[in-house]
Amino acid sequence: MSPTLIAIGMFVVMLLMMAARLPIAAAMGVAGLLGFTLLAGLDPLLSALKGTTMARLSVYELSIIPLFLLMGQLTVKGGLSASLFRAIATCVGHLKGGLAFASVLSCAAFGSICGSSVATAATVTQVAFPEMKAHGYPDRLSTATLASGGTLGILIPPSVPLVIYAILAEQNIAKLFVAAIVPAMIAIAGYLLVIAILVRRPDAAVPLQPKASWRARRQALRSIWPLMSIFLAVFGGIYFGIITPTEAAAVGVAGCGLAGLTHGTLGRHKIAAAVLATAETTAMIFFIFLGADLMNAGLALTQLPANIAQWIGAQTIAPLWILFGVLGLYLLLSSVMDELSMVILTIPVVYPIIMGLDLWGLNPQDQAIWFGILILMVVQFGLVAPPVGLNVMIVNSLAKPCLISETYRGVLPFLLTDLLRIIALIFFPVLSLWLVRAVYPTIG
Repeated sequence: MSPTLIAIGMFVVMLLMMAARLPIAAAMGVAGLLGFTLLAGLDPLLSALKGTTMARLSVYELSIIPLFLLMGQLTVKGGLSASLFRAIATCVGHLKGGLAFASVLSCAAFGSICGSSVATAATVTQVAFPEMKAHGYPDRLSTATLASGGTLGILIPPSVPLVIYAILAEQNIAKLFVAAIVPAMIAIAGYLLVIAILVRRPDAAVPLQPKASWRARRQALRSIWPLMSIFLAVFGGIYFGIITPTEAAAVGVAGCGLAGLTHGTLGRHKIAAAVLATAETTAMIFFIFLGADLMNAGLALTQLPANIAQWIGAQTIAPLWILFGVLGLYLLLSSVMDELSMVILTIPVVYPIIMGLDLWGLNPQDQAIWFGILILMVVQFGLVAPPVGLNVMIVNSLAKPCLISETYRGVLPFLLTDLLRIIALIFFPVLSLWLVRAVYPTIG
C-alpha cells in the first residue's frame, strides 16, 4: 500500500471514529498508531511512544493552560461571574436591548479571565438567560446573543487556542495576545451593533428597563473591583514585560482565589471542585495533544504534508487563493471538531504551507502573528455557524425549551459581522499588527 493511500486511510479512520462519538483524542491517536505501524513497524512505534509523551508533557509553556483554566474556574465558583453580569446590567440595562448588551460585554469580560469559548458561553448563559427570559426578551435574540458573545472567550486574551498556536508555531505568546486586542474590540462593536439594529425593528418585543441610580451603579461596579484589579495585574504585567505569561497566569490564580476567600464565596469544597474541573479539562487538552502528535507522526512518515507543500509551491496559484482554501478547510473541520483539536491537528501541517507564501509582503514574524489571529477568527465563526456550531448547542442545552432552529436563525446577523471582520483582516493585516508594532517597536 502506498504512503498516500495510508494517509488517506488515516483520515478515514479518524472521521469514522469521530462519527461513532469516540473521543477526538482517541480517534486521532488510533489513526496515527495504525498509520505509523503500517509504515514503520511495531518496534519503531514503541520506541517513538517513549519519547513522544515525555517531550509533549514536559513543555514548560504548556503550564500556562491549566493556570488560566483554574483562574476561570475560581472566578465561576467564587461567584465573580454572576457579579460581573449584574454590574454591567446595572450600567446598561436601561438601554433598548440593554440586557443583551450586558450579555455580550459580560462574555468579553469573563473571556478575559477564562480563555475558553465553551466555558464563557455556558457560564454567562446560566446567569444572563434567566434574566432576559424574565424581562420578556425573545428566545431567539437571547440565545443567539449568548452563543455569539461566548466566542469572545477565545478571541480576547488569554485565549487557550491562541496559547496552543503560539507553542506549535513557536511564536511569542504575549505578542499574539496584543495582536488579538483590536480584532476583539471590532468583534464586540459588531455584536453590539447587531443587537442595536435588531431591537429597533418594528417586530422586536424587547421591553425597556428602569434606569438604575448612580449610587446603584457605583455599588455594582465596586462589587467587581477584584476582577478588574486581577485583569490589570495579569495583562499589565504581560504587556509591560514585568512578568511572563506563565507567571501572570499564576498571579491570576492567586488573585481569583484570594478574592473568593475574602468575600466568603469560595470555600474548601468550591476550591476542590475548581481544581477537579481544571484537572479534567487539562487532561482532555493534553490527550488531544498526544493524539494529534501520533496522527502527525504518522502523516510525517507518509510525507503527505511535505508533498502537498511542495506541490503547492510548484503551482502558479495565487497565494491568496491558497489562503482561502486553508480557511475553507477550517470552516469544514469546525463542523466535526472543536477549536482545540483543529488547532492542534492542523497547525503542524498548515503552518509551513502558509509561511511559504508571499502574502502582502509581510515578514515571517508578522505573517505568523497575523495568520494566528486569522485562524482564531475563522474558528470563532465555526463555533456558531450551522449545521453544528458547538456554542449554539451549549447555549441551547442550557436555555430550554428554546428550539435550536430559532437559535440558528438568530445567529445569522452575528455571523455576517464575523464574516466581514474576517474579510477585513485578510485584506488589512495591519488590524492585528499595528498594536503589536506599537507595543514592541522592534517588529518589522
